Amino acid sequence: MTILGIESLVYCVDDLERCVDFFEDYGLKIYDRTSDMVRYRLPDTSNVILQRLSTHPIEGSEIVGIGVHETVWGIDCQADLDRLAARVAADRDVRRDPDGTAHFIADGGIPMALRLWPTFRMPQTSVDPVNSPGNINRLNVHRKWIERAYPKRLGHVVFFVADTDGCAQFMRDRLDFRLTDTQRGFGSYLRADGASDHHNIFFYSSNLPFASVQGKTSFCHTNFAVTDLDEIMAGTLYMQRRGWAKSEWGLGRHRISSGLFNYIPCPAGGDAEYGADVDACDDNWVPRDFDAMFGFAQWMHDIPQFWYEGHDWSVGFAPGFVHDRGETKPRPYLAAEKQLEAHPSEVPAGDEQVAAE
Repeated sequence: MTILGIESLVYCVDDLERCVDFFEDYGLKIYDRTSDMVRYRLPDTSNVILQRLSTHPIEGSEIVGIGVHETVWGIDCQADLDRLAARVAADRDVRRDPDGTAHFIADGGIPMALRLWPTFRMPQTSVDPVNSPGNINRLNVHRKWIERAYPKRLGHVVFFVADTDGCAQFMRDRLDFRLTDTQRGFGSYLRADGASDHHNIFFYSSNLPFASVQGKTSFCHTNFAVTDLDEIMAGTLYMQRRGWAKSEWGLGRHRISSGLFNYIPCPAGGDAEYGADVDACDDNWVPRDFDAMFGFAQWMHDIPQFWYEGHDWSVGFAPGFVHDRGETKPRPYLAAEKQLEAHPSEVPAGDEQVAAE
C-alpha cells in the first residue's frame, strides 16, 4: 500500500467569494481562511483549497481555465513517498516543500504532488436497511430524514487531456496506479494502489467535440462521496433552493463503476458531483473495455438527446489483462467474458452465478 487517495485538491478560481458560497451550501466546512485562500477539510481529513488564479497560479500548470490545478496524493509512509518521487524525477523536476511534499508536473501538464497523510481515516457511515417485495429489512421504522448533504471524502478527479493513454501510462508506471476500466474513445479510469475506489482519477479525451477546450488539458469535475441516494437528492434539492444551477442530466447511475451521480455546475470550474454506491475494487479486479455510450450510464433522470435511443450491449475485458484462450485460462474469466460480450439474456444456463460475480 502506498497512495491512499486524494489528500488535497487545489482549485484556482476567478471569483473566490462566490466559490466560497457554493461550497458552503454544497456541504463543505471551512478549516482555515486568508484573504486569498480558503481551505475546507472533509471527514477523512482530505482538503479542498480555493485560491485566486490571478494571484496564486500553480507553477508549470498547462490546465486551461479555472478548476482543480493541483492534485495532491496522500502517501502512507516516507519510504514510499521517496521511492515514487525518485521515479518521477527520472525525467522531470520534483520540488520538495519543507514538510517533504513532492511537487511535479505529470504528463498532460497536470500539476500533482505526493504528501504524507498520517491523519487519514476512512469515515464510518451507515445506510438504512432497504425493503423490497418479499424482503423486509426495516419493520416499523422510518428511513432517516436528511435535510442536506455533507460530503465525506474526495472520490475522484477528472481531467480532459489530449493523450489519455499516455497520461494513464504515467500514473501506472510512476505512481503504481491500477487500470480499472477503459471507455472506448473516451479515456481511462485508474485507482490508487492503496484505495478501493473504482477510480480516483479519470483521463477524458479533449479531442471529443464536447470537451471544454479542444485538444488541450482542462478540468472536468470532482466526485464528492456521500452516503447514499437519499443524501445525493437532499443535497441536490438544497442546492436548487439556494439558487444554484441545476444538473443537466439529473440523478443517474453509471454503468462503468456502478456509481450513482448528480453533477452540479460549479463556479470554481467544471462540476461538483455528489456520488455514492461506487464499485469497490482490489488487485483481483480484471479491467474491462466499454463502448463509450453503453458504459456511460445505466439510467438517467433527464436523458440527453445523444442517449435517447439507447445503445447496444458492448463490453469486454481490456486487452492484455486476461490470458489467451486455452486450457490454462481460469474458468471464471471464460464465464465472465461470455456474459460481458453478450446481452444478459444470452448468458448460457449455468453461468449466471459466475457471470454475476
